[in-house]
Amino acid sequence: MSDSIAYTQVSSWIHDFKELTKVRLSLSVVFSSIAGYLLGIDTFDVGHFVLLALGGYAMVGASNAFNQIIEKNLDAKMKRTKNRPLPSGSMTTSTAFFIATLLTVIGLSFLFIINPITAMFGAISIFLYVSVYTPLKTITPLSVFVGAFPGAIPFMLGWVAATGSFGIEAGALFMIQFFWQFPHFWALGWWLYDDYKEGGFFMLPTGKRDSGTAIQIILYTIWTLIVSIIPALGVTGDLKLSIVSAVLVFISGLIMLFYAIKLFQKRETKYARQLMLASVFYITLIQIIYVSDKYIRIWF
Repeated sequence: MSDSIAYTQVSSWIHDFKELTKVRLSLSVVFSSIAGYLLGIDTFDVGHFVLLALGGYAMVGASNAFNQIIEKNLDAKMKRTKNRPLPSGSMTTSTAFFIATLLTVIGLSFLFIINPITAMFGAISIFLYVSVYTPLKTITPLSVFVGAFPGAIPFMLGWVAATGSFGIEAGALFMIQFFWQFPHFWALGWWLYDDYKEGGFFMLPTGKRDSGTAIQIILYTIWTLIVSIIPALGVTGDLKLSIVSAVLVFISGLIMLFYAIKLFQKRETKYARQLMLASVFYITLIQIIYVSDKYIRIWF
């Protein structure tokens, strides 16, 4: 009986930890960092790879945990978040703060072992996310612009971890994920508009689900497509992309643009959800294309 209780408690703690650190989001960020790392390396280093994966998860998990501490009372008002560990009462604020602090120390330490520049960008990311983006979410739609900076760091962070420097290559990876943030989060903000409104969050550029927001989503989707194929022009240093891969990236972007246009035409919530899912598919797929393109060119 005692073993059963212990198992239940451990299982509950693991569940709460995963919710506090937003495991799926954190893993997607780690995936971006690993993609950037594979693009930047000349020789694969198992130790650095593991440190980047664990350190990256720790940093993102810490950011999410601090975010939930700050937004505890607001999360309690929204259907989507009311069952999170803090608003539901399954975890105390002090426990969450301890976990967030510990993850910050672990994450920064692991990234610093790789190289100091990687740790610096990791620290900048968590600071902007927690201290600037999170408070602005209830004040102004510009929070999405601010949040795009820490959100765009992971892809670039992998390159910096691999090379120990920030150059045009890392900058190009940063810009790809930076512009992508806007259609992604505005689609999410449109889809969950009512829930966000209950929490007092301002996520859409015009504050409404209107043509102005839809047009901006289309424009930023187009910018994302353009920035994503620039490496094929040979102007981004060691970051290259073949014409074939650039076409695949462009076609992938057209799928996202299709749903952005659909949202503008119909202005229905289901199209916002479809656009959000298409954007996740896009950023994941193009990272796979970029990495595959590099190694196909090396091997063949």
